Amino acid sequence: MNYETLPFPSERKLVVDAGYLGTGRHIFYGLVEVDVTNLRREMDRRKAAGEDLSFTACIAAALGQAIAEHPEVQAYRDWRGRLVLFQEVDVVVMVEPSPGRAAIPHIIRNAQDRSVAEISAEIRAVQAGSGDKAGQASTLMRLAPHVPRFLRLWFFHFIKLSPPRFKRLEGTTIITSLGMFGKLSGWGITFLPVHTLGLTVGSIVEKPAAQQGQVVLREILHLTLAFDHDLVDGAPAARFTSRLVEMLEKGEMWEEDK
Repeated sequence: MNYETLPFPSERKLVVDAGYLGTGRHIFYGLVEVDVTNLRREMDRRKAAGEDLSFTACIAAALGQAIAEHPEVQAYRDWRGRLVLFQEVDVVVMVEPSPGRAAIPHIIRNAQDRSVAEISAEIRAVQAGSGDKAGQASTLMRLAPHVPRFLRLWFFHFIKLSPPRFKRLEGTTIITSLGMFGKLSGWGITFLPVHTLGLTVGSIVEKPAAQQGQVVLREILHLTLAFDHDLVDGAPAARFTSRLVEMLEKGEMWEEDK
C-alpha cells in the first residue's frame, strides 16, 4: 500500500470555516454564457499599446457598474432586521501572489467608479506585495488559522450584525475564479459563505454562434452568479444579470476609463 502523509495546510482551515458559514443559506444560481470575443480583442489591442491589463479587472469594473445600477442585489440586513443597500460597490477579488501560494482576498473599493486600468494596477500591486493591503492581508491570513475556530466563527457572525462594519472588513460582493482558459467548457458551482452576491468566473472556450447570418466561432465565458434568496428575489437578480452580460459583451466598462 503506497501513500504519503502530509500536514494539513493551516490556511485551509479558513476555507473549511467558509464552507461551514455557507451551509443553511438559501442560495440560488444563475449559469450564464457571455460572448467576450470583442472584450478579449480590445484587451489585446490595449496590451499591444503597452497597457498591463487584468481580465479580472475587466470583470470587476463591469460588476461594480452593474451593481451600482441594481444595488438591491448587494443588500444586507442589520441587527434590527432592516435592509441596508450600499451605493458603493466594494469587490473582493482573490489574488494569488505566486503559483502555489494561498490566494489573498483583496477589496477593490468603489469599483463602480474605477477604470479597468486602475483596478488592474491595484491587482498587480497586490500580486507584487506592494499594495496598501497586501501586507495586512498576509498577516491576517497567517494569524487567523491559529485562532480557535469558535472565535473565528463568532467574529464573522459579529461583523454581519452591522452591514457598514461588514463592508469595511469584507466588501460588498466577491469574485472567485476556477481558471478561465482551457479546453473544457463549464461553470463553477461554489458556496457563498457571507456575501449576498458572488460571481464565479469559469472557462473561456470557442463556440459556434450565429452572427450576421453566418456561423462563426466566438469566445464564450461561463459565469456563475450566486444570490442569497433571503435577500434577493429572482426578478431583480435577472435584471441585474442581463445588465452585467450586456455590459461585458458591449465593453461598456471601457467608457469609464479616464
